[in-house]
Amino acid sequence: MEPLDIKKYPDVVLRKRCVRLQEMTDSETILFEKMLFTMRHFAGIGLAAPQIGISKRLIVADIGEGAIKLANPIILKSKGLDQMEEGCLSIPGVGVAVDRPDEVIVSGLNEKGRAIEVKTKGLMARVLQHEIDHLNGKLIIDYLTLFEKLKLKIQGQGELTRGTNVKKGDKNEHKNPF
Repeated sequence: MEPLDIKKYPDVVLRKRCVRLQEMTDSETILFEKMLFTMRHFAGIGLAAPQIGISKRLIVADIGEGAIKLANPIILKSKGLDQMEEGCLSIPGVGVAVDRPDEVIVSGLNEKGRAIEVKTKGLMARVLQHEIDHLNGKLIIDYLTLFEKLKLKIQGQGELTRGTNVKKGDKNEHKNPF
């Protein structure tokens, strides 16, 4: 299997609100597997469909405790608060300290089309929230203040202005790439 291309900021697909799936089909099941393969190939721990150019509400995540694949994920409940620096496969080289709830319950459809709830905390809770942000067109740089965005531009973080994609075979180093 070949990894899919990762879309990079400012690709417009990353800013679109994704479409809900009416049902899971074989094509989405296959897409879940391709997304997991791509995420792992690029050393990520989460991936959302818009990051590969598809505006569907699909996410995958794996922090080493087993993969989670969800269609139409929704955060039902959250509690606590934690801050952590996040990276993103779509914005390589940029780390942003993001405050997020530390525990979440997320509902969605699994790869078989069954409704499930995932109760998680810590890193996996963060990854799921990060990927759900992608489905709503929100990126980690949206958590920055205007001053912080300008500071990144001044420091030469070209990733904020370039619109190229990570191509098949590229390896990128990221801190907690989601």
